[in-house]
Amino acid sequence: MTSFQTAPGQPGQPAPPDAVHPRDSSPESPTSVSRLNETIRDFVQKWGAVWVEAEITAWNLRGGHVFGRLKDAGGEGMLSFRMWSSTLQRTPDDLAVGDRVVACVKPDYFVKTGDFSFTVSAMRHTGLGDQLARLEKLRATLRAEGLFDPARKKPLPFLPHVIGLITGERSDAEKDVHRNAELRWPHVRFRTVHAAVQGDRCVPETIAALAALDADPEVDVIVIARGGGDPQTLLGFSDERLLRAVAAASTPIVSAIGHENDHPLLDDVADLRASTPTDAAKRVVPDVSEQRALVQQLRSRARTRLTQRVAHDIHALEQLRSRPVLRDPASLLTNRSQEVFSLTSRGREVVRRSWDAAARTTAELRASLRALSPGATLDRGYAIAHLADGVIVRDAAQAPSGAHVAVTVARGSFAARSEGEIPESGQPGTPT
Repeated sequence: MTSFQTAPGQPGQPAPPDAVHPRDSSPESPTSVSRLNETIRDFVQKWGAVWVEAEITAWNLRGGHVFGRLKDAGGEGMLSFRMWSSTLQRTPDDLAVGDRVVACVKPDYFVKTGDFSFTVSAMRHTGLGDQLARLEKLRATLRAEGLFDPARKKPLPFLPHVIGLITGERSDAEKDVHRNAELRWPHVRFRTVHAAVQGDRCVPETIAALAALDADPEVDVIVIARGGGDPQTLLGFSDERLLRAVAAASTPIVSAIGHENDHPLLDDVADLRASTPTDAAKRVVPDVSEQRALVQQLRSRARTRLTQRVAHDIHALEQLRSRPVLRDPASLLTNRSQEVFSLTSRGREVVRRSWDAAARTTAELRASLRALSPGATLDRGYAIAHLADGVIVRDAAQAPSGAHVAVTVARGSFAARSEGEIPESGQPGTPT
């Protein structure tokens, strides 16, 4: 604690600022900032601890300590608080933004910076905050309607020609998106529509900007971007009107609201959620250097594969050419011609032998047939008598006297008439 000593001033000169109490200050004798801050701190420390009921609207964990904000459950009053790690260990693990709590807070004024805050020494649940309850109910409704379904989300174009950007005027989010997108793809073009990113104007202005960009045929993707903030300031991006407008848009939409820990309902309805505006720029346009490296890599791989394929085919051709049949094609014909000549000779011999055997068999059959033929009998002087109806005469009684018969001999036939049967006393062996 700084101790201020009252020092008497020189005659005709004002007292040093540290020596002047704030209540005694004047234009001629001002007090110092340190003396004023010390006085305020001493006054604040007399208040002691106070129990308040409120809703958590910000909860940021840094270095094991929590820095956040509490909002009056029934009004607009808000206060900033900090909770040391020792206190955090004694509080419930499920405390989060939107929870309604009862907290024991003690005012604390920092002399060096002039900041006023409250230190939390205890905190417990009193029920779910009204705000969080409304958001959870809306979340359940939209999920049941399928607005969170990944199947309905539209894919982003690989390289958009024009990017629509909805953000606050002269905001850091706009600068981040432009800078990072242009670093990745210098020729990217933007069509930016400024809108309020918090407060009562946020929702209608964002919806109007969305409608304008969605109706522009040149815009390939729309980014809705805003810097970080406590959940209270991000409520506009969980508004049902805006969410339904985003779901009905025909252009792919990227949500880039706040930081990694911020999660308005717009993140669930949009076609793509980016953790920050910088991340949105990286997700929307490809990195030209990465694409060039990828093209170079693919060309190198294609060249290697083609070289390997050509080398493999050349090696295969060399192997084919090294085979005897391709090295001396005439040798195959020479070897085959000798084989054909041998087979032809064998074929001729087989045919000749078969022919001779068949000729002998034919001669034998002819001789047998001749020996059994009636012609051989006729050649020996015999004759065959036929009646008029062609019946061969085998009995003399078949040719009575006067019967006409045809007699066939070795050479030809002649007609005759029977004189009747010759008695047994006739000369035997005489031809009839």
